[in-house]
Amino acid sequence: MLSTLDVARRPGTFTYVTGAWPALAAVAAATVAEDEGPTYVVAVDDAERVGAPVEFRGAWLTLTVWSSLDAVGLTAAVAHVLAEVGIPCNVIAGFHHDHLLVPEDRVDDALGALRTLRS
Repeated sequence: MLSTLDVARRPGTFTYVTGAWPALAAVAAATVAEDEGPTYVVAVDDAERVGAPVEFRGAWLTLTVWSSLDAVGLTAAVAHVLAEVGIPCNVIAGFHHDHLLVPEDRVDDALGALRTLRS
């Protein structure tokens, strides 16, 4: 799986917003239902438009390799190469792909590190 790994950046800058934001629920790129309430992953522009706090500015990266739900080790390999260069990462797993949110100011470093997994 790693030999065919590539990474694509989704356009925009993203943030996490928690709590009751009906306007953001409708435009969220991802929603996580947590005991404390919903967490929305939204474009920073959308968060700012409704006055939601922006505490994180992230780049959304998609691992373009198909990540089977029974695959073992992909998340660990990704976390390892990013940790080696000091980049925090939040993972959202979809059915077809894994998605990563990394600090926007480190996106080029993250892309470079992730692409080393192909070799």
